[in-house]
Amino acid sequence: MDILYHRTSALLEEVHRHFVRLERSPPDKAPLVEQEIQSVLDTVNDNCSKLDILVNKEIPSRRVAARVQVDQLKYDCRHYQTSLQNAIHRRMLREQEIREREELLNKKFSTNEENTTIMIDHSLQHNTSLQNANRGMDDLLGSGESILTNMREQRMTLKGAHKKILDIANTLGLSNTVMRLIEKRTYQDKYVLFGGMFVTCVIMFLVVKYLT
Repeated sequence: MDILYHRTSALLEEVHRHFVRLERSPPDKAPLVEQEIQSVLDTVNDNCSKLDILVNKEIPSRRVAARVQVDQLKYDCRHYQTSLQNAIHRRMLREQEIREREELLNKKFSTNEENTTIMIDHSLQHNTSLQNANRGMDDLLGSGESILTNMREQRMTLKGAHKKILDIANTLGLSNTVMRLIEKRTYQDKYVLFGGMFVTCVIMFLVVKYLT
């Protein structure tokens, strides 16, 4: 399990490096980098599924810590997946904005040159304002969704860890009870032993005294 865990952690570091490349990539190279990121995230998801199975095979003393580590990997993977979706969405909006601007600039008007210039400038400003507002709202909604998802996942992780801790505490409590019972039984057996030895000595003394 440790080998697969470290391999998955290395893949997440590779995803982080790909995101740095994505920020510096020109528009025509961005889709290729996005595909590479998605491919690595798919591999991470597969590894997390395998780790879920391996965690259940760990010894009880290591199972809780192993579960927390795997949950952290899954959380990081979902965070990167959300970031990738937001990046793709922003890129598509930029491409749409460029296409609409080019279509507007290449459109032929039948009015005179002065009115056409005024109409184009006004349309460009209006379109740019709408696109900026739309992009800002999308970024805001994406960030809010990511924050809510992260908070929900952290809550589930903490609940799972709390349940595991309670299970361990209950197990330790049962073990302490058993140890106390064993100690009490040992203490009682000591008196039984001494009593038996005393009775045996008395019997031997009586046998020697009256039969010899």
